[in-house]
Amino acid sequence: MIAAPPDPAVLAGLATTRPGPAGASFLRAGLHARRLLLLKTLLVRVQRHRETVASGALRAFEAGWLLLERAERAHPDVVRAVLDYPTTGAWLAAALTAPPGAAFDRHLAHLEPLAVTAALRAGLSVDLVVEAPGGVLPLPGVGRVEAGGPGRLRIDARSRSVRIGGGDGTGSRAVLRRHAHGPGGRLTGSGPGWRGLCALPGGATRLEDLDPYRLPPDMGMPPRAAADRADTDHAGWAARWTAARGLLRGTDRARAVEVGRSVDVVVPLVPRGTRSIGVTLSAAPGAILMTPAAGAVDMAETLVHELQHSKLAMLHELVPLHRSHSPDRPAPAYRVGWRRDPRPVGGVLQGAYAHLALADLWHRAARAPRASGVPGQWRVRSAQQFDHVHDQVAEALAVLLESDELTNEGREFVRQMRQHHASLGSGRRALG
Repeated sequence: MIAAPPDPAVLAGLATTRPGPAGASFLRAGLHARRLLLLKTLLVRVQRHRETVASGALRAFEAGWLLLERAERAHPDVVRAVLDYPTTGAWLAAALTAPPGAAFDRHLAHLEPLAVTAALRAGLSVDLVVEAPGGVLPLPGVGRVEAGGPGRLRIDARSRSVRIGGGDGTGSRAVLRRHAHGPGGRLTGSGPGWRGLCALPGGATRLEDLDPYRLPPDMGMPPRAAADRADTDHAGWAARWTAARGLLRGTDRARAVEVGRSVDVVVPLVPRGTRSIGVTLSAAPGAILMTPAAGAVDMAETLVHELQHSKLAMLHELVPLHRSHSPDRPAPAYRVGWRRDPRPVGGVLQGAYAHLALADLWHRAARAPRASGVPGQWRVRSAQQFDHVHDQVAEALAVLLESDELTNEGREFVRQMRQHHASLGSGRRALG
């Protein structure tokens, strides 16, 4: 939550689902403030219950905290980027909800790799030995070092060169190079055991198939699985990403820009069946988890749809749009056109928001001139999809406005959604 509501114009702009710099800045600032709050909450928990934490995990956490403070004094923008990285949010959520014991200790020790990443990106001189559980040292947002077996790794960072080798100082498993002119302290690596993240073409979005916190365990029913590096078709993902971004640029340049700036990582999931699946995590805004798309249209629609879920979840953390329901009685559930199962009010709002963005996209695609390069087949399909989803969103918005579970800000937000929905016209008549 935030201390005071944002400018009503910012909320109104976000309610339309349309990209805008004011809304993006508000969400980014709120995300960072929340990350700092959660990190402080974790520190307080450790301080209050340090006698229950294993000595190794406590040492790693405290060493990581001191190193993070050093990096923050040298380059606060780099530390902010590391803390705001999507998987950092997933890590904080896992650590703060873990019960005391081995699971909590394991999560706690992850602060050290985070701090090492920040220190290396900030250009600090570093000479330390760190634990590598399972033989892997993750560097969130950069890659990981695979040590080949459980043990300790020595990190020797001087000037622009970083060597990561055996804990006894012998050998060299990876060499990293710091690029002073890169964005936000860029690192590249080589050598035995080095695995770097692959950047998707045309921007800063990365294909995240390495971070241990990229997918919570047992997520979904049945549980979904994150694709491993060896099973990820990087060339295929890059081609689909390029085609989807091109399609969005020809249809709606503002949304193409928003996807490029707001989707920090795409996490490949193991396919299940032929249908493409997209998922977002409320704890990890900026990450879109998805199975390989069937083509450019499939991926473009999934990116737009899932990005709205991420935006709305972030906004609800800052400005509650609906009230929490008492756990001692079942929450009301409502029927919506895009789901077979009844949904709680939060699910209705999430679905209406994401489908409103798709209706907006399809409205523009159906009206796109032939010179835009938008395929004629997609223009026809978009007109059909718009006609169908526009009515479903109208029904969901009516349900929301009749509910007494919205906050005052939530009710105004939905009114603004309805106003934008009405501006798109109604059914096929709006598409000429």
